[in-house]
Amino acid sequence: MSSTILVTGGTGTLGRLVASRLRDAGHAVRVAGRHAPPPGHDIDFVQCDLDTGDGVEAALSGVRTVVHCAGAQKGDGDKARLLVAAASRAGVTHLVFISVVGADTIPVRSRFDRAAFGYFASKRDAEDVVAGSGIPFSTLRATQFFELTLLTARAMAKLPVIPVPKGFRFQPVDAGEVADRLVELALNEPAGLVPDLAGPLCYPMRDLIRSYLSAAGQRRLLLPVHMPGKAAKAIREGANLSEDMAVGRKTWEEFLTERVPGVVGR
Repeated sequence: MSSTILVTGGTGTLGRLVASRLRDAGHAVRVAGRHAPPPGHDIDFVQCDLDTGDGVEAALSGVRTVVHCAGAQKGDGDKARLLVAAASRAGVTHLVFISVVGADTIPVRSRFDRAAFGYFASKRDAEDVVAGSGIPFSTLRATQFFELTLLTARAMAKLPVIPVPKGFRFQPVDAGEVADRLVELALNEPAGLVPDLAGPLCYPMRDLIRSYLSAAGQRRLLLPVHMPGKAAKAIREGANLSEDMAVGRKTWEEFLTERVPGVVGR
């Protein structure tokens, strides 16, 4: 019988999809997270905290492959350090990690950049921890998920006037397609840093917001603003994109049609 596969952050947007796909393929799966899953969750769950270490040893018992989906706006490196130390003691032989396109190319040094774009530096820190852990690994960088793009657009739409960073473009990707790739990596030999996974199309930020407003039947004034700093400059230059790896199939418009009342482009 094969060993259990542990999915950290397994009740989140991506982790939940990874765990269910592994289970449906017939693999023993355990989900680890800080908060109990919602009613109806039928996958083995262990409560653990990657900030404090509580429950991590128990979560790793009998595990040889870990898919590390737990993340936050900051502190991912510290979480990864705690996880890989415990995973090394537990005899884990494959660590699969999800990172973000731009982690290696977007400079985050100033106080402003850390406040606005610290997520990229946090992911790069975690990448380095995983790569230097001594545990065979596979790391995938993906562009932003549709769900995060939608969350951002909804939040901005609450404002009477929406500030839109000039020159920002995004290449959102379907979380289900990212989950499929992580499952593929988890079930094969460790591959190190693998090619990026990005959505099929790049969009100016203003177009993403406009399409959401159209789908939701809302009207707002969009105000172009210049974002200062080296991180913003890198994003204007496309450091958060992977246009040569636009292998995702689902588009932002298709996602909106499923998730938002109304008709895109009305």
